[in-house]
Amino acid sequence: PPLDRLHFGPASVPVMSKGPMSESCVSYAWILLQNITDALTQNNLFSGINCTKQNVELNMKTKTTSVCAPKESKCSRNAETEFNLESCLTNIGEDLVHYYGFLAAQPDPDSLLGQTVLFSLRELMENCFPWIQLTDLASVKAAIDRPSSYDERLNLCKVLKGFQVRTITINRAIGYISSGQHAK
Repeated sequence: PPLDRLHFGPASVPVMSKGPMSESCVSYAWILLQNITDALTQNNLFSGINCTKQNVELNMKTKTTSVCAPKESKCSRNAETEFNLESCLTNIGEDLVHYYGFLAAQPDPDSLLGQTVLFSLRELMENCFPWIQLTDLASVKAAIDRPSSYDERLNLCKVLKGFQVRTITINRAIGYISSGQHAK
């Protein structure tokens, strides 16, 4: 959807339980993916590092890829043919919390992450995953204002690339759930 047609904040209808995703959730997830993709092109986030040549670091603590595969998916290595909505949404939620915690703790003196990726991630979580409790950000404020080291920038690059890959899966899952195909 075009950005000029998207509504942020109270204009969208939040999902109050682990139920179906609304069209606004599809939009929130798409905006998050676009913001991550744009952040990966910000050279000042990765100064001294060619991020495109770095490996991807995925969150391996969740099963989002397998539990969110469409039922009877031919592409999935998942032996299960039934789609479990609760399990899919729980795993997506765990991914979002993982990446939010990681990114919120990163040095961001120019607010490149906070104003884009973290903002859109928070919007998705608050409007589509209301059971997720965001932690108090006061504790990470000190890290945000200081410059980042080479190792921190390198790790940020790898994890952000992993988050981009996972967000593609999340977008597909939210679109699948929103379409109602999972219930057929």
